[in-house]
Amino acid sequence: MHAPFFDPSKTYQENYDQGPFGAFADGIDLRTNEEPKHEFLGFKINTPFGIPSGPLLNSKFCQAAFEKGFDVIHYKTRRSTNFPSNPHPNVLSVAVNGDLTLERAKKPLVASASFGSDPKTFSITNSFGNPSPDPSVWQEDMKKAVKYAGAGQLLVASVVGTIKEDFSAEDYHSDFAKTAKLAKETGVRVIELNLSCPNVANEGIICYDQQAVESICRKSKKQVGDIPLLVKLGYFSKEQQELLQNIVKKISPFISGIAAINTIPAPVVDEAGKQALPGPGRLMAGICGASIKWAGLDMIKRLKRIRENLKKDFAIVGVGGVMTPADYFEYRKQD
Repeated sequence: MHAPFFDPSKTYQENYDQGPFGAFADGIDLRTNEEPKHEFLGFKINTPFGIPSGPLLNSKFCQAAFEKGFDVIHYKTRRSTNFPSNPHPNVLSVAVNGDLTLERAKKPLVASASFGSDPKTFSITNSFGNPSPDPSVWQEDMKKAVKYAGAGQLLVASVVGTIKEDFSAEDYHSDFAKTAKLAKETGVRVIELNLSCPNVANEGIICYDQQAVESICRKSKKQVGDIPLLVKLGYFSKEQQELLQNIVKKISPFISGIAAINTIPAPVVDEAGKQALPGPGRLMAGICGASIKWAGLDMIKRLKRIRENLKKDFAIVGVGGVMTPADYFEYRKQD
């Protein structure tokens, strides 16, 4: 198994300053000059495959991802203000045998700093809290990342709102739009609203609040204009299907696509049964990897039915549990 390009033994800041690592650090450009054959959000791309928001911390990571042939990549979620990372460690291996269903996710998962090598069983925590440098820093760096995209490649900027002292709900929604506008100023060609991060205790997962989602999308679209807008959703249970359809119906005038899923939250403990990730509000942490593929596949099937029912034309981006080429083709078969 290749060494990871994000080193979980190092802090977020150490990865930001020193990374990427592993195969991403060799400087070898594997891109070819073939004619792009696929269309995504009005752009021609080489392959409908890439890296979702999370591990690509800055332009160095984005450059390496593009050079390795990942054609649609998401720059790490950014904010309208400087925001610290959750304390280290941020990534731990978790023991999950099979699918992490919603029922199983109610019970604690045992975490470890020892990572296995079998991609069919590999799952991790991913608990950063959407850290962000000041916009004066990330805007300049994002401009560099935009320029690293080759023919048939696309950079997506992920953004999130930040709750500040004395903010009303309306202020919070407007901060999403403000950050989307900051991203637009970098020249990025697609913007994603991250509405589903489970790892920020004071902000929570907002994608299940229909009124909030509609407000955020409406405000953000007004700020970004013709730039395609994606929304990143979490997993909706079968009992939430009507809610999901109502949300999609309400936001369809403002968005060009929906990405799903983010992670599945679960309590994460150490071998002694104590909270594994230090700090308040971090017993529950997002889980990603092989164990959540079922949820990603399920959501894109249901989103496709909703798209047909509503007679809409938004893109659907499947995320979650893509560990092998076979997983990628399983997602593609749902198209």
